[in-house]
Amino acid sequence: MIYHKLHPFSIKFFGIACYIFLTLFSSKVYPQELAYPEFENGEAQEVKAFKDPGKWIRHDLWVETDFDSDADGKMDRMHVAVTRPYQTEYEGLKLPVIYISSPYFTGVAPNVPGLFWDVKHELGKPPKERAHPEVKTIYKRPHISDSHIREWVPRGYIVVHSSSPGTGLSQGAPTVGGKNESLAPKAVIEWLCGRRAGYTSIDGNEKVEAFWSTGKVGMTGTSYNGTIPLAAATTGVEGLEAIIPIAPNTSYYHYYRSNGLVRSPGGYLGEDIDVLYDFIHSGDTAMRARNNARIRDKEMRKGMDRETGDFNDFWLGKDYLYQMEPMKAALLMSHGFNDWNVMPEHSNRIYQKAVKMGIPSQLYYHQDGHGGPPPFSMMNRWFTRYLHGIENGVENDPKVWIVRENDPHEKPTPYEAFPNPDASEVNLYLNGNAPGRGSLVLVNNNIERIETLEDNYSFDGAALAQAEHTDHRLIYLTPELKEDIHLSGTAEITIKLSSSKPAANLSVWLVSLPWNTSNKAKITDNIITRGWADPQNHASERKGKPLKPGKFYSMTFPLQPDDQIIPKGQKIALMIFSSDKEFTVWPEPGTKIAVDLGSTVLKLPVVGGPKVLENSFSQP
Repeated sequence: MIYHKLHPFSIKFFGIACYIFLTLFSSKVYPQELAYPEFENGEAQEVKAFKDPGKWIRHDLWVETDFDSDADGKMDRMHVAVTRPYQTEYEGLKLPVIYISSPYFTGVAPNVPGLFWDVKHELGKPPKERAHPEVKTIYKRPHISDSHIREWVPRGYIVVHSSSPGTGLSQGAPTVGGKNESLAPKAVIEWLCGRRAGYTSIDGNEKVEAFWSTGKVGMTGTSYNGTIPLAAATTGVEGLEAIIPIAPNTSYYHYYRSNGLVRSPGGYLGEDIDVLYDFIHSGDTAMRARNNARIRDKEMRKGMDRETGDFNDFWLGKDYLYQMEPMKAALLMSHGFNDWNVMPEHSNRIYQKAVKMGIPSQLYYHQDGHGGPPPFSMMNRWFTRYLHGIENGVENDPKVWIVRENDPHEKPTPYEAFPNPDASEVNLYLNGNAPGRGSLVLVNNNIERIETLEDNYSFDGAALAQAEHTDHRLIYLTPELKEDIHLSGTAEITIKLSSSKPAANLSVWLVSLPWNTSNKAKITDNIITRGWADPQNHASERKGKPLKPGKFYSMTFPLQPDDQIIPKGQKIALMIFSSDKEFTVWPEPGTKIAVDLGSTVLKLPVVGGPKVLENSFSQP
């Protein structure tokens, strides 16, 4: 590996001088064979001359931005690391850039007791205070990360990494979705395109130029690292040609709230936006107290409103859907339908808007959980087309790719669109049998019937779904399916209910029964999709109002989008309960929720529509 701290022009001059010397004075001169990117079947191929990591040039620098997020009176500088083939230094080769930015590269806070909010408290009441652990910082120079370099540098790309504001050796403050997290990668891209200054040190004036860049930049990353490419793209920055966000968080409200309800991301019970702030705040320790006071303890504490969960302008400013107007970078989205951390709605909402805007777009969904990139070949074709400019016809490929339940990630099935164009809504109605299992039917008998459940967070959703009898949920099953049923799109429920208290959690699961309890159960075997809501927000996501005990309210909200084939022999079941042990706040057990079955309807997106479902319900 070649590391250097000299000015790049000095090294470049030295290399040229050596070449001239050998050319003029060597007794036997061989013509130099220059290396260039190679392409086959529309994909960039590994080039032998680019493959030797020992010859890669790696160096770091700082790019100055147009913001001062740590309020020290100076524009923040972002720490950037570059990995590139030596030919970009000594042979005049210019290459496009694949750029990854992250708040995680240089360390995160330890998972100590008290880091997360205590979810055991009454709804609408102030939660207990939590701990604020310090991040143990890991600094690496000149390289920030080794991610993506072995895949892309041998294929004729330069790989660039940067630490996001207030993390690692980047100046500023983390804001978790604030404008500086969009403007920071924008500045780095502008430097890569020759329109902004980079410096050899964090506070010096010696400049460094990206003379080796073609000015074509693509971004990718997973989770938070996948959010940043979208954030950069919403600025409309020139030079950002294509992005591949993988399981990106596209709205921090949708990540920490659901239809007015305080709801944790799966696997991180009690996490909220200020917890994530503490988790990533690995920047200059001398600036932390100032950053904490302004960002975490003032802006976030006021705006996040953990007591009500209502939507507000604080959350609006951290939703990239509403910032997409300037965006033009070609978009390849990737997500898992069973991602209960960053849920599948995050990619779907951005993809649908991008299609309407006319942005070149593809959508890849798999059936597993958090993360999971598209097949490498798909990513390669995307970057080859938009960064190298090779006309490989990727814009004519199918727009949607979905991995079917028993297929590997590398073999998705192509579709015209998502939702499937052949899917249409089918209304399903509830016939009761509480505390046992009721039925889910195609015809509404319009008979008023009230069924009641009692909240108790001690029982998790899986146990409630499997129970034959319980007072802590209501459940309604279709007849046994005689044929496979393909669901594609977003299910929606309209529910009429009352609560015995002014506030209550509302959780809805769509499950496949009988429940597969074996060790070989697949992630698609049991839970189809889920949704959560605050009945106080029945009229408005922005303003919830305390419920009048015993009064019925009607509320409509979507479940998470899905594309799944439910096999014949199973039953589709709608389960309604209150506190979800894995996701919601845990109030004292005992709240009673009554559901008016005659005024409750589930809209299910079925490929083939009502006739297909009717045929599958029918006896042979």
